[in-house]
Amino acid sequence: MPTVSEVVGRVLAELGVSRAFGVVGSGNFDLTNALRANGIGYVAARHECGATTMADAYARMTDTVAAVTLHQGCGLTNALTGIAEAAKSRTPLLILAADTAGEAVLSNFRVDQDALATAVGATPERIHSPRSAIADTVRAFRIARDQRRCVVLNLPLDIQAAEITMPGAAETPPPPPEPVRPHAAAVSKLATLLLNSHKPVFIAGRGARLYGADLRVLAECAGALLATSAVAHGLFHGDPWSLGISGGFASPTAAELITGADLIVGWGCALNMWTMRHGNLIGPTTTVAQVDSDLAALGAHRAVDLGVHGDVGETARELFRTFTPRPGYRTPRVARRLAETGRWRDVPFEDRSTAERIDPRALSRALDELLPPERILAVDSGNFMGYPSAYLEVPDQYGFCFTQAFQSIGLGLATAIGSALARPDRLPVAALGDGGALMGIAELETVVRLGLPMLIVIYDDHAYGAEVHHFREADPGAVTFPDTDIAALARGAGCEAAVVRTIADLDIVPKWLAGHRNTPLLLDAKITSDGGSWWLQEAFARH
Repeated sequence: MPTVSEVVGRVLAELGVSRAFGVVGSGNFDLTNALRANGIGYVAARHECGATTMADAYARMTDTVAAVTLHQGCGLTNALTGIAEAAKSRTPLLILAADTAGEAVLSNFRVDQDALATAVGATPERIHSPRSAIADTVRAFRIARDQRRCVVLNLPLDIQAAEITMPGAAETPPPPPEPVRPHAAAVSKLATLLLNSHKPVFIAGRGARLYGADLRVLAECAGALLATSAVAHGLFHGDPWSLGISGGFASPTAAELITGADLIVGWGCALNMWTMRHGNLIGPTTTVAQVDSDLAALGAHRAVDLGVHGDVGETARELFRTFTPRPGYRTPRVARRLAETGRWRDVPFEDRSTAERIDPRALSRALDELLPPERILAVDSGNFMGYPSAYLEVPDQYGFCFTQAFQSIGLGLATAIGSALARPDRLPVAALGDGGALMGIAELETVVRLGLPMLIVIYDDHAYGAEVHHFREADPGAVTFPDTDIAALARGAGCEAAVVRTIADLDIVPKWLAGHRNTPLLLDAKITSDGGSWWLQEAFARH
């Protein structure tokens, strides 16, 4: 008879899990092999946090449930930062964590794994017995998929090894729940707000990523301008009425137009302090409405004049059926402004590059011109992060992966790996600060081993730039470092690498793009100081 671990592997494959990431130890060795034996692709990472972040990115970029397999105790604690990020981002993720046997109270691996999961916002679940193993596995999967939760499914070692009878019939994947239909009265109120609005702006978030076409049609009818939160960046790419990212990364023109709106509608968007610049993007007389399938999300971050509990797509389509077209905010004057200065790359700047260091704006703009449009961009956290986010265009919402809900640095390279595996048809680009790159550098070997044709760009100011720039009165000695030859470290891991100090040093990029790309290319770009990025100046002012 099969063991519980073998049955769990089979059930997860039948439920539709196709990719797992992890680091193997004695506690999850059999389970990992069971996943592989049932056709689930397995990616071995060098650190559990890296494995979890890879899975997070993969799930985001494929709209599927991804799995992570971990050793008990220390395997789970190593992964906690990645789990916290996934939990705060509502990523549908299934963490398969081995756990100590019930009687092993003196095991060095024993920690309260349920409490650890709860502490970082994940949902703890457990295989309670051999008899309940299948039901427990299905329940954990459904919570991850249907509630968009990061679920930690604990598998005690003694239960994993127990033998059970496996039903002959395959486990039928339970259907997802029906989308939440909005109440007719709420739709009518939102329709009235739109009909009375002369300057409406739609801001789409993670919950709207599947409904870009519906929102474009409604926005055209309502005369609304279109923007996104950072995690939905690319959703309206190519639309002449798109403002790009709302919040700290917004261009001056976009910020001005959002602030000038008389109605802002958040679609599957939290309208949090980052997306709304601590509320500064909401004008004093602006009406705010919010549409979300999660009732608890309505008004969670700020007061709204109207909350509509409903699926974004269902609500947009209901509105469109009864709506009378109007020009709204879509005037010739606004069209000219967006065409001329709507994007950051169209905003003039003083290039502060020197012979030794390159201006991060010049670097980002040059890279945008050099790279093919079919790309997938992953951005780490730090003072630098607005430059790639603002200057490197992406083709759609599956071209940008932003694991920033927990604001941990060091997740960017693993994010890029998961994104690259999710979209092998696109050029993967990892944009990292030097601090985050060195923190997650173990996964450079993973990039090389997997043969990913990845471009890795390090915005290198040899410091934790946010702290240097935003706490000027303090002694910076704790957050500045000697200049590190990250390119040399990358070559040691098997990458092609170059130090970039001027635009001319980027000549290596088109040569690499024209080649076989069978090894990743890392650019250690020595950047000039910006004196403190514009997006963090505002953010730190409220901390």
